[in-house]
Amino acid sequence: MGKLLYGQTIEVIFDDRVLAHLQLVIGLKLRRDESFFFSWRDEQSVGDGRSVIWLDPSIPLVFRYNGGRMPKINREWLEALTLSSNSSQGLQLTEEVGALGKTSEE
Repeated sequence: MGKLLYGQTIEVIFDDRVLAHLQLVIGLKLRRDESFFFSWRDEQSVGDGRSVIWLDPSIPLVFRYNGGRMPKINREWLEALTLSSNSSQGLQLTEEVGALGKTSEE
């Protein structure tokens, strides 16, 4: 499990595979100097609700992976996440769609 560290107070745990896909989508948006919402479903251990943050290029963002290798990227899922990031609701983390890729460690 990796972590997304945002600003000085937000730390969210995601699977390394999810984190790799988020890094690509979020990086593309921030590289274009675009701000946007990012939402995900919380784990049951923290209330089973939904969280939303406003991502802005001026706020520090760190992707910290637990594993040493980059997971294989699922292009279909990456495209679906990218499309959602361009919507008025912003990037919504969804279940993986398309071919289930295996990590490069497997």
